Amino acid sequence: MKILRAELLAVASRPQEFPRAELPEVAFLGRSNVGKSSLLNALVHRKQLARTSTTPGKTRLVHWYRVERSGGDLCLVDLPGYGYAKVGLEERRRWKRLVESYLESRERLRAAVLLQDLRRDASDDELPLLAWLAERRIPALVALTKVDKLAQGARAVRARELAKQLDLPPERVVATSAERGLGIPDLWRAI
Repeated sequence: MKILRAELLAVASRPQEFPRAELPEVAFLGRSNVGKSSLLNALVHRKQLARTSTTPGKTRLVHWYRVERSGGDLCLVDLPGYGYAKVGLEERRRWKRLVESYLESRERLRAAVLLQDLRRDASDDELPLLAWLAERRIPALVALTKVDKLAQGARAVRARELAKQLDLPPERVVATSAERGLGIPDLWRAI
């Protein structure tokens, strides 16, 4: 996949600020600090398109990135993370409403990519989220992140375990490493 251009298109803190959907959209969601922004940067071969941080909960808004690529233009959408973040309960509820509003309202949403740290088991958040997406007929993929943290043999075993935990066929689970670029072409093919 050749990336011709990638740029920030829009940022929204509430549904009224969502831009008009003109291109197909692929949403990226997952726990705080799972590597959503890093993976987005790896997909478009840019280091700082999506802002990254080691502090969980830095992505607090919905960010649209327009990507011009050899396979056709689209928007990658970075959603606020869920789970651990140093913010109050009301702020987390607001993020949840924002994310749900986005996922339920976008006519051009073509897929959701749920990020899951390869080293962690699926939590009580991921299974209901996948079921929620399925109920709304939003195709979901799982991108296993940080696979470079395990030896190659252990990666494959762990990927199979997580696919089973998440009750997904192996072709809908892609092992990736934003740091080393592992699995990036595979994730583009899955998208």
